[in-house]
Amino acid sequence: MTEPLAADASPKPAKTKSGPAHEVFELGKTIVYALLIALVLRVLLFQPFTIPSASMEPTLLEGDYIIVSKFAYGWSRHSIPFSPPIFKGRIFEQTPHRGDIVVFKLPRDGHTDYIKRLVGLPGDRMQVKQGTLYINDKAVQRTPLTPVQLDSAFGVPHDVARYQEVLPDTRKTYTTYSFGNDGEVDNTGVYTVPAGHYFMMGDNRDNSVDSRYPPETGVGFVPAENLVGKAEVILFSWREGASMLKPWTWFTDARAERWGERLQ
Repeated sequence: MTEPLAADASPKPAKTKSGPAHEVFELGKTIVYALLIALVLRVLLFQPFTIPSASMEPTLLEGDYIIVSKFAYGWSRHSIPFSPPIFKGRIFEQTPHRGDIVVFKLPRDGHTDYIKRLVGLPGDRMQVKQGTLYINDKAVQRTPLTPVQLDSAFGVPHDVARYQEVLPDTRKTYTTYSFGNDGEVDNTGVYTVPAGHYFMMGDNRDNSVDSRYPPETGVGFVPAENLVGKAEVILFSWREGASMLKPWTWFTDARAERWGERLQ
């Protein structure tokens, strides 16, 4: 004779939570996870920046959207949003190279992001004479190129001199702009870069507040701790008229030829 099955012998379905409150909780949890992942990537690996000024023209233009590698020089407190004073120095520090395009925190406030080209290493003697950069008493190779016409602040086009510079040691080559050889910082004294600091200059030499200016009004020498990362690539680029509120300008004002351009 077969025994009857017990009333509770069959498997019970697993209980699941449902309802609006649970859905809101799950959505919030997903958002928190996504934000945490984005924060880790931003702190440890890469960070996007938008170029807001003309100080690095013609290498970088206003409206360029660039990617900066955070691991290139190791990490400091400035790798973290809002630069909390939780430690000093750099972790896994890597020495930057002459000619790198570097994002750094302005020394006098420790919060404002600047981007310039690193031209002076610790111990270097830096000077500008008649618009020519000198490193350790030797002139940086500077070859004139065909001038270009740019709009002035008053909207009137004017000729701007272009030069191809070749930095010593690295042989890194890039183009600079010059409005003449008698500007405010086209003839300077000698700057000796202190240990643990770097000397930065914009490629748009007469339209750049950089290490040629004292720290009270300009950049001065940049401590190694203030380096945020190395600019690696132009991800996207748009002209001045582009707007998020005008989707058609995403295409009409795009500088598509600059998208994906590697920086040097």
